[in-house]
Amino acid sequence: MIPDLKFYKLAEDVPAPMWATFGSACFDLQAYLPEKISVTMYTSHNVKYNILSTGNIAVLPGERAMIPTGLILDIPQGYSVRLHIRSSMAGKNGVTLANAEGVIDSDYVDPLFMLVHNTSNSVVYLANGDRIAQAELVANLQYCISETLDKPATKGNRTGGFGSTGK
Repeated sequence: MIPDLKFYKLAEDVPAPMWATFGSACFDLQAYLPEKISVTMYTSHNVKYNILSTGNIAVLPGERAMIPTGLILDIPQGYSVRLHIRSSMAGKNGVTLANAEGVIDSDYVDPLFMLVHNTSNSVVYLANGDRIAQAELVANLQYCISETLDKPATKGNRTGGFGSTGK
């Protein structure tokens, strides 16, 4: 059975999620930044403030912004949605997701935001309708987490930790 990821639009003009091409692995999420919508920002010194969109917003170097999508997802039980920054955002603009990968649990039924971080040395302008992130529905693997009293044995020919397999 194919799972059904439903979405609810907070306003009529909210862009629906869409696949960019037939072969796309993830669907695109767009910024919902119409005039006078409040956007939560964080400075590089972790000071929180809000701005009103004028149809776009400026994200200063080192700043983070909670970009609204205008959507609420209805994620099926047993699944989660994973957000990834679009490669063009990272490559061309230096914009990444502040948490590297967003994870939205099935029991989260509040508005969806994309927490972006401007890693460049230039101001980045994000506009209403810009495709910011990609998302995918992921089946959650059920497993146990249990303590062991025995230290795990070496597996294979690994002889080190972080950075031990190459330069």
